[in-house]
Amino acid sequence: MTKDMTQGKPLKLILAFSIPLLIGNIFQQFYNMVDSIIVGQFIGEEALAAVGSTGSMVFLVIGFCNGIASGFGVMISQAFGAGDKKRLRNYVAVALMLSAAVMVVLTAVTMVTTEPLLRLMRTPDNIMEGASSYLMMIYGGLGATLYYNVLSCILRGVGDSRTPLYFLIVSSLLNVVLDLLFVITFHLGVAGAGLATVIAQGVSAVLCLVYMFKKFPMLRLEKSDFRCRWYTVVQMFSVGLPMALQFSITAVGVMILQSAINDFGSTVVASYTAASKVENLSTQIMITLGAAMATYCGQNMGAGRFDRVKEGVRQSYMIVLGAVAVAVFISAVCGESIVRWFISNPSEEVLGYATTYLHTISWYFVFLAFLFLYRNVLQGLGNGILPMLCGVAEMVVRTIIAFTLTGQWGYMAICMASPLAWIAACIPLWLCYQIQIRDPQRWFLRKRVYPGKN
Repeated sequence: MTKDMTQGKPLKLILAFSIPLLIGNIFQQFYNMVDSIIVGQFIGEEALAAVGSTGSMVFLVIGFCNGIASGFGVMISQAFGAGDKKRLRNYVAVALMLSAAVMVVLTAVTMVTTEPLLRLMRTPDNIMEGASSYLMMIYGGLGATLYYNVLSCILRGVGDSRTPLYFLIVSSLLNVVLDLLFVITFHLGVAGAGLATVIAQGVSAVLCLVYMFKKFPMLRLEKSDFRCRWYTVVQMFSVGLPMALQFSITAVGVMILQSAINDFGSTVVASYTAASKVENLSTQIMITLGAAMATYCGQNMGAGRFDRVKEGVRQSYMIVLGAVAVAVFISAVCGESIVRWFISNPSEEVLGYATTYLHTISWYFVFLAFLFLYRNVLQGLGNGILPMLCGVAEMVVRTIIAFTLTGQWGYMAICMASPLAWIAACIPLWLCYQIQIRDPQRWFLRKRVYPGKN
């Protein structure tokens, strides 16, 4: 069922759209955490470190896929908000074709560069083999990941945030079963965990595709919808590529930071891996709100309702404050207990490193919450360049800390890297929104999808 977000009370619409997204994101985290929990509990600390050391490299590529998908989703939401069904179908068809091209290029590049990048990041020798085999599985199944994200963003672009949730739940449960089967029964090690993830995501992608064509008459594509004009390709990539690069540039900063973490040894890598999983779980409301605001702003921009954009952002501040409170509670209060999920009988050293990280970043979650909000609002309005540049700022901050401060601050530099990066990105995004929303006709009107334009 589609949802028109250009009519009705903004806060109610945003909350109604966000709840299925939040449940889906929690299952997505559960999906990701299962690999680490099963690997850590049934294989050991080194195996957990192997999977954890790949996190930034996985984020580099999966983040690019998410960015491309989100960019396509923004264009689709604008066409839907404008009521232009012909352009909507064309955007969906072009998104599917462009995704195939992106999949081929990404798979080829990642399969060739996996081991050199692991060595460049100074991955410890005792976890190198496990890290490489896990990445090969994940990268080999990029098509499943990319198409699930693209199809989910298409459905969300027309206001359906529930259906991707249902399929994600099915996929998450399947991932658990396959993880247990491949790791415990078949003894495939960390490669088995990666294979389980890929198969589960492939199932989600197929379910989304079948449902989309069966239940949404407006999305049933015809041969004419696959006319791929250069204008449309440029338009799609002009939004999708900056969003993809924003994710990837941020990931490069995380990779550089990961290389500094690797120098501390596999114990710190395992601690940071577990703590990062807790951090990701803590911030799901923030991430969900951002995704909801991108769709909300995209639809209202398509309809030319900038007054509703401004009101929606203002009302979302209440959700932001609640999200920060939840994140602090999970990280600072429950963090140590959750860390124990990942490692059987963790040492005091492992727990100490993990809780120090979680307690430190908790003080700065308010900056992260507003970072997610303003970044997605601007992207929903078609401004992908500034969020990408702010991703560069995050990368620069993490790079400076990794290369200059770890020698002086030690592990505390690792703990402060992300908070300082959040601040560096949040402030310019906030300033840009404040400036541009005062004169939306100047900044955003020319980027609208006009009904009937071919």
